[in-house]
Amino acid sequence: MPAGVCGCCGPLRPRYKRLVDNIFPEDPKDGLVKSDMEKLTFYAVSAPEKLDRIGAYLAERLSRDVVRHRYGYVVIAMEALDQLLMACHSQSIKPFVESFLHMVAKLLESREPDLQVLGTNSFVKFANIEEDTPSYHRRYDFFVSQFSAMCHSTHEDPETCSRIRVAGIKGLQGVVRKTVNDELQAIIWEPQHMDKLIPSMLFNMQDNEDSERAGEENPASLAESCFRELLGRAAYGNMNNAVHPVLVHLDNHRLWDPNDFAVSCFRIIMYSIQAQHSHHVIQQVLSHLDTHSKNTPRVRAGIVQVLLETVAIAAKGSIGHIAHNQNNAYTFLSPISFPPNLWLGPTVLEVFNTLLKHLRMSVDFELGDGSRRNSASSLSSTRTKESEERIVQNAIIQTIGFFGGNLPDYQRAEVMMFIMGKVPVYGTPCHTLDTVKIGHQGTKRIQAMLLSSLIMVTSGFKCKTMCAGLPVAFLEPLCSISLMEDSELRQLVLEILHNIIDRHDNRAKLRGIRIIPNVAALKIKREKISKQDVVFMKKHGQQLYRHIYLGCKEEDNVEKNFELLFTALALITIELANEEVMIDLIRLSIALQDMVLANEENMPMFIRCGIMALVAAYLNFLSQMIANPPFCQHVSKVIEMRNLDAPYLLPEHVFREKCVLPDALDRDDVGLYFQTADLAEALSVPGYNVERLAVPYIPQVTEEDRLPRRKSFVDTISLQVDILSNSLPDQSQLAEEITFETLKKAIDTTGLEEQERERRRQVMEKFQKAPFEEIAAHCESKANMLHDRLAQIFELTIRPPPSPSGTVTVTSGHAQYQSVPVYEMKFPDLCVY
Repeated sequence: MPAGVCGCCGPLRPRYKRLVDNIFPEDPKDGLVKSDMEKLTFYAVSAPEKLDRIGAYLAERLSRDVVRHRYGYVVIAMEALDQLLMACHSQSIKPFVESFLHMVAKLLESREPDLQVLGTNSFVKFANIEEDTPSYHRRYDFFVSQFSAMCHSTHEDPETCSRIRVAGIKGLQGVVRKTVNDELQAIIWEPQHMDKLIPSMLFNMQDNEDSERAGEENPASLAESCFRELLGRAAYGNMNNAVHPVLVHLDNHRLWDPNDFAVSCFRIIMYSIQAQHSHHVIQQVLSHLDTHSKNTPRVRAGIVQVLLETVAIAAKGSIGHIAHNQNNAYTFLSPISFPPNLWLGPTVLEVFNTLLKHLRMSVDFELGDGSRRNSASSLSSTRTKESEERIVQNAIIQTIGFFGGNLPDYQRAEVMMFIMGKVPVYGTPCHTLDTVKIGHQGTKRIQAMLLSSLIMVTSGFKCKTMCAGLPVAFLEPLCSISLMEDSELRQLVLEILHNIIDRHDNRAKLRGIRIIPNVAALKIKREKISKQDVVFMKKHGQQLYRHIYLGCKEEDNVEKNFELLFTALALITIELANEEVMIDLIRLSIALQDMVLANEENMPMFIRCGIMALVAAYLNFLSQMIANPPFCQHVSKVIEMRNLDAPYLLPEHVFREKCVLPDALDRDDVGLYFQTADLAEALSVPGYNVERLAVPYIPQVTEEDRLPRRKSFVDTISLQVDILSNSLPDQSQLAEEITFETLKKAIDTTGLEEQERERRRQVMEKFQKAPFEEIAAHCESKANMLHDRLAQIFELTIRPPPSPSGTVTVTSGHAQYQSVPVYEMKFPDLCVY
């Protein structure tokens, strides 16, 4: 019988076709025929091998109805497909799923919003079904593209546009749920799919016009929920592919300025991802900051603020701990999910290096070319640019401080050393921050920024021993900065010292320089000084005293400088002082008083009175800490006399705005000054070596004192150039005229002999009475200078210069020639053209 006859005769048609035809009523408004649908379902479950044919026939009918715009029958066909899909769970369902997905794709391709929503709803139901066996050949590329396009719908009707967007987001959510748990569908995490998924969600999160809608009807809230779910399912190897599209979307839509949406996105990311993946996000943002290094200040500030937000959230618990690897690199680890020997992500120093690099670049951009500043037309734009760059710099400093402040103490010490190595300081190499090109102002800005970063990193730092908190490599450049001719830099250095020395949070109780009437009321926390700290003070105490002594007499000191100096002396007393250190601190105080009275450097009267007030405030504090009644009586007596006769020598008066200062200090009125003999008599009790009080304190002489006062690292370089140029002999001065007076001066050596005797007497007195640590430090500095000079001389005289022709060496009686390539030879600077 011909095949066409079977198509016309109903009883001869296959049974599955008759069952499928029976579920469609004559009028589509009547809906699915439930009784016949139950028969079709029973037949499909009983004969699962027929499922593929049932699906193919339903797909054929649905395609014909879509073309003929018979949308009522299309709805009935999809409802039947959904019921069959939910009822059947067998091995033969795989071909049926292919027919189902083909029908869903037909609906999504149509331009009718109702059909698109219908197809999306069916796909979501399918996505919620857990299949027993994985699919080896099924791909969802089309659905990702189609649902992403629906998320960007621009339908003219707002209600319809919202429905299509919601359907697109639900479809993407279904794709994610269907694929992320299937190992064979890992392709969904590839960049070509993430570049469609992520921007579609962010676009709807950004366009939050329907904020009044609630739940799943609001595209923004639904997109955020889907975004969180996607990030929560991201595995270790997929984090970069998930975060990079977010950064690209923010770039394309210019959402860094203002950056409210960017901050919101990364908050969602940091709270949604697994804890051990936080370092991936930080690394991505850092890399993105590098790519925008030449962008506008507001864009860079927006990225840095986002970085600060991610670091802050990670510090609250997302980052478990940071461990060492064998090469002493620091890496992020989770305390639960990863073993301690696994090291991941960027090192801690890499993070700080990137931030410091951008800080330096921001200073460069802020200063700009001097030629542009000269034109009046660009004056307003220059000021605007400087203020914007300040925002970038402050954001970087906050990020450095927050990140460093949440590291373990042993790592924080390494970060402090790393940042200090970037500060331009005389006597230390600074290859990474070239400060010669940016001049004095740029150098000062960089120094202030880096020291501000150090203040934030050292805040809350609790070192067990002072040797760990103030190693030599950190203390020497820090003290060198404290001698700069800039009060702001000296204030920053003192605040850093406060953070490191203050291990019991006493600094807030000592705020403000004043005569404290009752120190016991402050309830200062104090512990017995450890042996390690005693050794530290023996090695480096003289260095601290020296820089406090020299810092007091700077002519640009203001009230804050004296307040910080007072706090530094008080904290050293609390944390590091035993009986020997207290004697040294008293000697330092008396030396400051004598320096003011002698006034050999013609200091301003405000500085002289300020130093006197500092000495009074500190000795008042020290006397109560020692709790020696005679000592307290002498200090109180001097303070009372000053209150009556010289209030300008007390901190409560001298730092007032309208304090009247004298023209000169009366040195003869001994009642106004602290007397060494009275203090020594008061401390003549066991434990105190009062004989050392008779030895006047003299600060150490270091190589820094060989140079005049310096303002910055750049000025030091220019100063060295001036010295070299001035040291060249002038031909006009070589032929000096010889007269009778010059011969007489050359013969008369009486004055020189007296000076030499006085110098010898001072040297002998110093070696007889000075403390051993001071003598040792003085001799050590001279020995080091001698060794350096001898090494330079031997280097120039003993070693022959290299030659490309070779040098002769005798080995086992045979002469051998060793040639040196020209590119490895080191020529003197004057010989290089």
